[in-house]
Amino acid sequence: MFFGRTRELSRIEQTLAAARLGTSGVLVLSGGPGIGKTTLLEQAIAEAEGDGMLVLRARGVHQEADVPFAGLLGLLRPLLGLLDALPEPQARALRVALALDAGRERDRFAIGAATLGLLATAAEGRPLLVALDDAQWLDEASLAAVAFAARRLLADAAAVLVATRPGTLDDGSLPTLRLTGLDRDASRALLEHRAGRPLPPDVADLTYERTAGNPLALAELAAVAPAVSDTVALPIETSVERAYAARVKALPDAPRRALALAAAEATGDMEALVAAAATLGLEPDALHAAADRGLVTLTDTITFVHPLAASAAYRCAAPAERRAAHRALAAAVADPDRRAWHLAAAATGPDEEVAAQLDAAGARARARSAYATAAAAHERAARLTGDDARRRTRLLAAADAAWLAGHGERADRLLAAVGAADDDPEVAHHRGHAALRAGRVAEAYDLFVAAAERDPDHAVALLADATNACAYAARPAAMLVAAVRTHDALGADPDPGERDVFLARLALGMASIYNGRGEEGAALVREAIEVLEGSEALHRDPRLLTSAALGPLWLRERSESRRLIARAIDAARAEGAVGALPFPLWLAARDAATSDRPAVARARYEEAIRLARETGQATALAAGLAGLACVQARQGDEHGAREHAGEALALTSRLGLDFFRLWALDALAELELGLGHSDAALARLREKERLLVARGIADPDVSPAPELVEALVHADRATEAERLLGPFERHADDKGQPWALARAARARGILDGDEAAFARALDLHARTPDRFEDARTSLCHGEMLRRARRRADARVHLRRALELFDDLGAAPWAERARGELEATGETARRRDPSTIDQLTPRELQVALVLADGATTREAAARLFLSPKTVDYHLRHVYRKLGISDRAALAAALAPAPAPAAAPGQSQEGVLMRADEPAGTVAP
Repeated sequence: MFFGRTRELSRIEQTLAAARLGTSGVLVLSGGPGIGKTTLLEQAIAEAEGDGMLVLRARGVHQEADVPFAGLLGLLRPLLGLLDALPEPQARALRVALALDAGRERDRFAIGAATLGLLATAAEGRPLLVALDDAQWLDEASLAAVAFAARRLLADAAAVLVATRPGTLDDGSLPTLRLTGLDRDASRALLEHRAGRPLPPDVADLTYERTAGNPLALAELAAVAPAVSDTVALPIETSVERAYAARVKALPDAPRRALALAAAEATGDMEALVAAAATLGLEPDALHAAADRGLVTLTDTITFVHPLAASAAYRCAAPAERRAAHRALAAAVADPDRRAWHLAAAATGPDEEVAAQLDAAGARARARSAYATAAAAHERAARLTGDDARRRTRLLAAADAAWLAGHGERADRLLAAVGAADDDPEVAHHRGHAALRAGRVAEAYDLFVAAAERDPDHAVALLADATNACAYAARPAAMLVAAVRTHDALGADPDPGERDVFLARLALGMASIYNGRGEEGAALVREAIEVLEGSEALHRDPRLLTSAALGPLWLRERSESRRLIARAIDAARAEGAVGALPFPLWLAARDAATSDRPAVARARYEEAIRLARETGQATALAAGLAGLACVQARQGDEHGAREHAGEALALTSRLGLDFFRLWALDALAELELGLGHSDAALARLREKERLLVARGIADPDVSPAPELVEALVHADRATEAERLLGPFERHADDKGQPWALARAARARGILDGDEAAFARALDLHARTPDRFEDARTSLCHGEMLRRARRRADARVHLRRALELFDDLGAAPWAERARGELEATGETARRRDPSTIDQLTPRELQVALVLADGATTREAAARLFLSPKTVDYHLRHVYRKLGISDRAALAAALAPAPAPAAAPGQSQEGVLMRADEPAGTVAP
């Protein structure tokens, strides 16, 4: 019987109804202990079973929180026969995670992708309900897998209901219904129902006020409601547990001890309980008295009426009784992991035998990708270890597993417990990686350099990591020093391995480019990629995916860039390595944004941001946010650009990720320029200039000088513009790359009104893939000619600029070109928005994979979606694009043809660009 839960029951019914109609529904029921979550969940299960839905259920148990994938195995057990229907990498990942097969550890999110695949496959047969109770006590690996799947269900006949306490699943990524206490009338009705008689109004009101309408507290206190006025107000958890404790203490000794044993066992395994009870001299029927008191229910298992009842039973036992119970259970259970944890609970001090068993349990958990469980096991083993060397090794293992689980702060705490990083290079190495992945780049650099000085055998890898840290911090001088040391360390080894050669060449190549040595750096990066591709071992090493994808950011050949990035993305998707995807995704987005595919860039950035948030990768998140802001700024999405640039600036300022701070400032400057806010644009450009000067960055590719020259000329400040342009031209000449030279020539054309400079700029643009910069040059050239009253000549350039800006969806810039064209006396028709621009980022992600030749199931596996969700998005893509087959989809998403040559621009250059030769992916 329900009292006062109309709203909650309605939301649950809506969630189930959506699943029955083939649309996924997810709802988290969040509230404190006793608020009624389990009751609502049981009602939903009964309704689903009555409607013929397949119900999968699992319940978190506090004592099982460190048993890897215990919850997921219990949840998915009825579906294991469907494993062969999954893509092979997903099936393999899930089998290893659930200990059905042996295998290597994998990205922790690969199990989530496999869980999604299995749930979607099951839902194809009949509507499905996934019901998780007490999710706050579910082992973390299981909860992460279910949450990953729930976030991606859309068009499947599946409902997911999760009952949990606040603090779990509170990131806002899942629909949440927060449960509060019953109102006064419902509380009175429940009290009187449980008491079996009417209660005086003052008694009912006081009980309601003391319990805040908590249903469990009302039910447990109904019998003593008249005495509530004499009690001191206590937290609901405390007051209810005291009520249960009073009933436990009233039991005879044997039932009370048996109840404590059941609470220590926690899973309801009657066979283990009977064996352990015999060890303790307890009769098998000792639990019947507890069942008679309403504390447990007995069937083929034993179940406490509420977790607080189990907590009361356990706490009412003396410490020696609890330890004895755990020892007896350790002897009774077959599972080695449970045995290890029971032995740990029974230990009273250092015990190497128990520590070794826990350490082995941690290793088994890691092999199954249950990293949070592995971290807990290794840490507990370390606490039970008396030997300093073994304790240090176990703490390092715990820290590494904690980081892989996404627990950066816990990893830092464990590393701090190992010892001082200054005295131990291995500790410094671990701390450095933790800091680098969390975005704390300055700290990472110091730790890597210190470790390299004390560990010459691993100096190349350590100094290469230090080089990367400098890159993200936008500190080119320190980056070059670290990179040169990396190369020196490589030369000191008479027989360097392929990995070290790859890392050293890549580090020095990137640092050289950032310090203005473009050709030298590009050659070194190419050498690194050749080493990588020539080695089967390196080619398959997932730990090098990020490094292999990072190199193209600094290359000057677009085709090479796209090929390497695509390979990194494909490899990560094929392995289900979600954690390896954010980096190559933002690189692919940057490539698309700085060429001719802004819609593709937006889709890639959106995916990179979403996955970076899920996997806790601050560096990739900063890149994605800043890069997306740049695309939105060009397209005139003022709200989106300001929001994402603002978040990127806050993140980069906090972490020192100035490499991406420069991008965010670019986005805001371009937004203001596009909106016609010259003063605001100048302020942002000056801010970027000051940051470049402070960091000693002389690379012309990142200099705002050309934009500043344009803004200053428009403000009649030509003398100041000349002072800026001269040094920039010298830097561009020194670098000798077409992208920087084109921008320098455009700025010279703007400042001097030099047609030859504009012609040179257009010719240089033809050697790069950046159509936006090309369009800006045509616009500036046309504006100059119009002001000189050469209207006919101006129209040629302005038409071309308008066409390019329209193709790129750069609405503010297209409006500026259109206004200039109309000022020449020509009316420019507004082009309809591109149909591709009307696709959502997720729709475009699906379309890109399918257009590449993937089947629906292959696309689902690559994008970590269900096949029905892929079909759902594909239908929207077809409708928006006005097509009906995959061939038409591939044609619609093909890159646009090269633009017509502008006057003064060589046709040869345009043809070269169509074939994607030399270009630039600007850092």
